[in-house]
Amino acid sequence: MSDSVGAEQVARDFRRLYGAEPEGVWAAPGRVNLIGEYTDFNDGFVMPLALPHTAVAAVSRRTDSVLRVHSADVSQRVVRLGPDALVPRSDTGWAAYPAGVVWALREAGHPITGADIHLASTVPTGAGLSSSAALEVVTALALNDLFGLGLSGAELAVLAQHAENDFVGVPCGIMDQMASACCTEGHALYLDTRDLTQRQVPFDLAAHGLRLLVVDTRVKHALGDGAYAERRAGCEAGARALGVRALRDIAYGELPAALDRLSGEDENVRRYVRHVVSDDRRVEQVIGLLDAGDVRAVGPVLTEGHASLRDDLRVSCPELDLVVTAATAAGALGARMTGGGFGGSAIVLVEESDADAVSKSVTEAFAAAGHTAPRVFPAIPARGAHRLV
Repeated sequence: MSDSVGAEQVARDFRRLYGAEPEGVWAAPGRVNLIGEYTDFNDGFVMPLALPHTAVAAVSRRTDSVLRVHSADVSQRVVRLGPDALVPRSDTGWAAYPAGVVWALREAGHPITGADIHLASTVPTGAGLSSSAALEVVTALALNDLFGLGLSGAELAVLAQHAENDFVGVPCGIMDQMASACCTEGHALYLDTRDLTQRQVPFDLAAHGLRLLVVDTRVKHALGDGAYAERRAGCEAGARALGVRALRDIAYGELPAALDRLSGEDENVRRYVRHVVSDDRRVEQVIGLLDAGDVRAVGPVLTEGHASLRDDLRVSCPELDLVVTAATAAGALGARMTGGGFGGSAIVLVEESDADAVSKSVTEAFAAAGHTAPRVFPAIPARGAHRLV
């Protein structure tokens, strides 16, 4: 699979589908999260980076309030949705993501009169790399430009999150959409998800002789199946029991006392609280290490984060655990699952000179366990959403 799909090809397919030239072509990337998992809906801290893999959209305006969408990646004809068809939680399949953005923009009072959209994406679906956020953000950016809405990247991300939460029905936090909309090339995005303040942190691993690998286990996850929502509800229950707005308000030093106060709560709630509070601390550790130039020391923090995701949050799976154990046994500096879990991808921090050997070890471990061969590729910090043509 190529990292990107060409604007010319997407425009050509748009002409074939709709019989006219698109007014423009836009791209929005998928993301990989370096550290800070399940912290975004707890008002916490995250540190994603955009990938070169993108969703690309050719788009033109319509004047009849009709939305027509098509994807090169789905065996389906053009989906036509009239003005009365944009109903939250309706069964529109993949088209719910761009349709939800149109709905969210209209809900916010923006004059979206309709659009023709053709999409093509190289962001792997179900891999924990935010393929849905890429579809949402590229649609939002295109409509923002075409209708002259003047919205910032952060404002588009909030609208895209609204679309996924309330139209599609997935209670995700803001990280994925913010990463797709706001990341910059060569940087990781240090984001406070409470107030959306952000800092672009230089992330040039090659300068340190390092590489960050993404290992797509090819185990598909579906965050709409209830497991993600259950963990969010558990975190919210923990915050209520502790009398705070969100778990972000529990300092790491206060964690033992907070867990004691939760002794009468469900054990799941206690584990979820322990993960979130400790992962917020891990984000702070990583930002400190990057600022100090001690990049290799990030590795053990990643591995520690995986143990928390596996044991406290319990969102890992055998394939993700195998990536971490095989990679670290082969000399990786650290590794962890990334994204929502239950499958998807892991990241591995390695010396550049060891990258091939570690990749081989992971692939061989999968073969020995009888798993489908994983897809391994480098995570190169890429540009956020932008106009191509």
